[in-house]
Amino acid sequence: MRALNSLCRAANTLYGRPVGAGTAVARCGLCGTAASGSGKFQPDFGLLFDIDGVLVRGKTPIPAAKKAFQKLVDSNGQFVVPVVFVTNAGNCLRQKKADQLSHILGVSISQDQVMMSHSPLRMFRKYHDQCVLVSGQGPVLDIAKNLGFTKVISIDMLRESYPLLDMVDHNRRPKLPASPVANLPKVEAVILFGEPIRWETNLQLIVDVLLTNGNLSNAYLNSPFPHLPLLACNMDLMWMAEAHSPRFGHGTFLVCLENIYKKITGKDLKYEALMGKPSELTYHYAEYLIREQAAERGWSTPIRTLYAIGDNLMTDIYGANLYNRYLEERSSRKTAKTVAKVVASAHGSTPSPTSAVPQEVDLAYSGWESELAAPSATSCTSFLVCTGVYNPHTEVPKDANQCIKETVFHGHRDFRFDPALVEPSHIVQDVAAAVELIFQKENIGSAV
Repeated sequence: MRALNSLCRAANTLYGRPVGAGTAVARCGLCGTAASGSGKFQPDFGLLFDIDGVLVRGKTPIPAAKKAFQKLVDSNGQFVVPVVFVTNAGNCLRQKKADQLSHILGVSISQDQVMMSHSPLRMFRKYHDQCVLVSGQGPVLDIAKNLGFTKVISIDMLRESYPLLDMVDHNRRPKLPASPVANLPKVEAVILFGEPIRWETNLQLIVDVLLTNGNLSNAYLNSPFPHLPLLACNMDLMWMAEAHSPRFGHGTFLVCLENIYKKITGKDLKYEALMGKPSELTYHYAEYLIREQAAERGWSTPIRTLYAIGDNLMTDIYGANLYNRYLEERSSRKTAKTVAKVVASAHGSTPSPTSAVPQEVDLAYSGWESELAAPSATSCTSFLVCTGVYNPHTEVPKDANQCIKETVFHGHRDFRFDPALVEPSHIVQDVAAAVELIFQKENIGSAV
């Protein structure tokens, strides 16, 4: 895992729970005395909300959503705890999604509280000045530029420049022989934002780019491998809209692309990065937004707990539990290293670099450190609601360990199935029940 801060930070101060009408007392972790200036409630937890299936079904609000958010704001309309909306959608800018949520929920939401599946692309700076091909729908060029990319080409731009390459729809085939009408630069990376409108066109041209190493003026090369960097957002196989049954998501498009590529080349398609739930990178970035929001509000209490509320076992629950496992392992490594230092100090020696102390650095996380800093949370608790992809049509089960019996893994190919990761910490009827239970667990009232 990535470089980690000292364990001492976690042990310096313990914070008390609210007393009376929305107050909390910060206490010294050593002597237990109340710290000065601790009259106002300062939350040490944050909430991560999925959107589709939790707050809305398509464009239709779920009735419990407004009720839930009435508990989360005070009389001035300000959130009483840090809240981030973590969606696997990627077809619009954050501000548009924030405006939609503000209208649906009846509370003021800023774009800084919204995390799209593509939001972590801001950290992939090494691609920002490269020529990237983007696939998806909505204002994909604007989205890419908003994330920091400076040279962007869309699938439509490729198709217009190379009309002979898009041949599945007979009605769109050129009537006369055609040649490239524009000399586009060589593609250096491919970014998949979400499911496109014409799958056959996108699948064809993306494979063309990969097999020509980014130059569509050429014929296929001899299976160039490794192929160009490929970054994908949103791995949802299915998602819940107004229909009675879940609909295909971007994860289904990825399944098609992966299998076509392997069928042609005999090799597995490789991703430079996979973003959106359930990736740990997504939850790490979401926690960063929670910390930023707390700092903006002047809340100095470190965020220790995240509560993630979702409707999909294979994305929301898997992702939250995966991040919780990372936080637990990180805490164990910190404890082991601290103990080793204490033992070494007691014996007047220095721990050997080759001693059996677990390593704190993982290359997968090293690239995030300069952007996000180490997490302060020590746990991430998953809540499954029954208003979206998961809907048992029965009473809410009392014991989560006895009710989740998944036999088919709908997660992405690159994520290993682990039954423990699809077992939610809590199953509730809807988002209002989730917020109510969280407030009970934290021993606070509404709008503290």
